Parts: sequence; structure tokens; C-alpha cells
Amino acid sequence: MTRPAPKTFHVKSFGCQMNVYDGERMTEMLGAEGMVATPEAEADLVVFNTCHIRERAAERVYSEIGRQRREDGTRPMIAMAGCVAQAEGTEVTRRTKDVDIVVGPQAYHALPQMIERATRGERVHDLDLPGLEKFGKLPVRKRTGASAFLTVQEGCDKFCTYCVVPYTRGGEISRSFEAIVDEAKALVDGGAKEITLLGQNVNAWSEGPNGLDHLIRALDKISGLERIRYMTSHPNDMTEGLIQAHADVEKLMPFLHLPVQSGSDRILKAMNRKHTAASYLAIMDRVRAVRPDIAVSGDFIVGFPGETEAEFEETLNIIRATNYALAFSFKYSSRPGTPAATMDGHIAPEIMDDRLERLQALLNQQQLAFNEASVGQRVKVLLERNGKLPGQKIGKTPWLQSVHVMTDAQIGDMVDVNLVSAGPNSLAGSLADKELNVA
Repeated sequence: MTRPAPKTFHVKSFGCQMNVYDGERMTEMLGAEGMVATPEAEADLVVFNTCHIRERAAERVYSEIGRQRREDGTRPMIAMAGCVAQAEGTEVTRRTKDVDIVVGPQAYHALPQMIERATRGERVHDLDLPGLEKFGKLPVRKRTGASAFLTVQEGCDKFCTYCVVPYTRGGEISRSFEAIVDEAKALVDGGAKEITLLGQNVNAWSEGPNGLDHLIRALDKISGLERIRYMTSHPNDMTEGLIQAHADVEKLMPFLHLPVQSGSDRILKAMNRKHTAASYLAIMDRVRAVRPDIAVSGDFIVGFPGETEAEFEETLNIIRATNYALAFSFKYSSRPGTPAATMDGHIAPEIMDDRLERLQALLNQQQLAFNEASVGQRVKVLLERNGKLPGQKIGKTPWLQSVHVMTDAQIGDMVDVNLVSAGPNSLAGSLADKELNVA
């Protein structure tokens, strides 16, 4: 059955920053096709840009799809994009009749043509993994926010035994130096003051003999770009050149997201992480030697198959040794098709719950302590959005801390702020031209 071509759309992204980037690019692409972005409830087309890292994230998408039926009995055209689409493929349209389009994370540049086919009543799938083809077919970046994401590397060759990324995003592949610099310049021309370089293993980016530090040093020369960040990194790709860039490049912010996942060498080997607790801590020592004020962020999985209480304690020990400013932590989630899913020794849910609670209590304690240690400092804050109160703006410090400040300055401005109080997730500040009154 044919249906009218959608004139309005809404893209809803789940999961990592790379999904946020992909969602932004889909929004730009559909806008370039003459469609208008609207709230979800009013859209003719709803695109769910999905994450498959954990089972709950995948199930949430199906629940969201089931709620798309409207009071008059109709529903919008629905596209499932992203990693759930890639992992489940044609099973998506067998599982639910409400999905019209299934498109993987490397094929969404074909979405306009897929929409046209869906208007003719087809249920359309595109699950190709054509490498970097999509980037050449996406529109030139235009207006953006004060802080922007820029994907420089996709896919993964590490094959951690718990992870679906090599199967949903493909192998590691780097965008060209020229394409990245051109996109960075377009983002800055569109208003970006800060760019975060993204990749499944962003520090695996390379072009010939040049690694990510070479790219960062080139971006440092772009006039108008004031801050550079990158994530997510793998310990095995943390080169001496990249570490040295943290000392040499003023625009490279003092923040490093470097997941360790576990403090147990046996569990790390079972995860196929190819680093040890000691080698991870050695990287921390080298980074802090060149940039003593760096803030470190990490990822942790508790309850990996076979994890003992003693091995969990080793994870707590590496947290204590590293002292994180920010971290993300999760219970192990079995993903079909991954080696870990068939391992012996899966941990009971109540044990995982207990371990996650204890681990997060330690991480939260460290995060609050890091924020509290910042009180009394005068820092530059990049204003990114409006707060809930009239005249309130929210921005980020160089260490990626959120700061609330009352100011007449505009979004995108860099302002000097006195940090006056701290909570676990954000700080309060006052403009530096006002008297500092530390609470």
C-alpha cells in the first residue's frame, strides 16, 4: 500500500557519542532533502538510531516503536537505524510489523532512497558495511552548536569477547586526513568552538605513518577552534606521540577517556583486552608525567563470566590507584554471537547488582572529590546551552565538568568563571569579574 512521502521527521538516538554524531548527520541529510525536523509526536517519519551494547538498550527500542500508534489509529513511517538494525537485520521486520526501514550504521546515507521505496509499500533493508562511503554522500556541515562531534574512525579490530561492535560497525577504518580537516573547518565556520574526535577506537586513527597526534596537531592550527577532545580510546593504541600531544598542544583539553573494564588480569585476558592492569597504570603514569592536571575517565564491566569476588576487588583496587574524575560502569550483558555469551560461570544477577553498587559508590566518591577540589579555581567555561533558570547558562570546564553560571553571555562564548560550589555531577560558578565567595 502506498503512502504519502513524509514531510516531517524526528531522529531519536540512543547510546554512544558516535550515535549522536550519526543522528546529527541523518538530521542534516533529511533536512537537505527538504524535510522539516519536528517533535516525535508530530513527525511523519521517526528514525530510531539504536545501540546494541546492552540487551536493555535493544529492548527499549522495541518498546518505543510499540508506542508510536496514535489516537487516530495511524502511525508514522518508522526507520530503525544503528547497531540493533545491523545486528538483527531482517529479523526486525519479522519481530514487528511497524518498522518500514531497517538500515545499518554504515548505510544511512541511503536513507532518502529507502524512504522513497517505503512510500510505495516496500519494507526496505540496507545492511551493507561499505566502509567510508557514507561520508562522501552526506551534506556539508553547516550550523552547529558550540561543541561538536566529528567521527574520524569507525569499526573495531580488537574483538573483545563481550562486544558486538566488530559485527555491527565492521573492522577498523580511518577517514582521510583531508576529509577530517575539511569537516572540522566547516564545523568551526558553523559556530563550533570545541570539537570532539570520535571513534570506536579513536586513537587507532592513522594515515600512513601518522597517528592521531598528527591529526590533533593539524587541527590545532585551525583559527577559531579553541578546544580539542577525543574518545573513546583503547590502551593498546595510546602511543607516546599522543601522550606527548597532551603536553604540547594547548587546545587539547586535559581530559582522557581510557577504558580499562577490569582490574583483574585473568578477566582482562578472558575479555581479550590485550592489556594488563599494570600496563594500564603505566600509561596513566606517563600521561600524568606530561600533564599532571589531566582528568581521567574510564569504563567498567562487573560480573563478567567467571569473575570472582577477589577479581572484583582487583577492579576496585585499580580504581583507587587511578582516581577517576568520571566513569561509566555496567553489569555484564550477554550479547548473542559474542564469545562471552557461551562462556561458563555466568554471574547471578543479585551478585552483579551488589558489585555494581559497591563499584559505583567508589566512583561517585572519586567524582565528587574531584569536583570539590576544583572549588576556588578560576577557569574558562565554554557555554553550551541554557539552564533551567532565567539567565542561567551551562558550560564545560577544560576537564569536562558541567558548570552552572548566571550570565548575559551568549551560547558559544568562552567566559572566565570562579567555581564556588560542587556536587557529584556539576559545579556552580560565578563570573570572574564578580567577587569570589566560595561556599
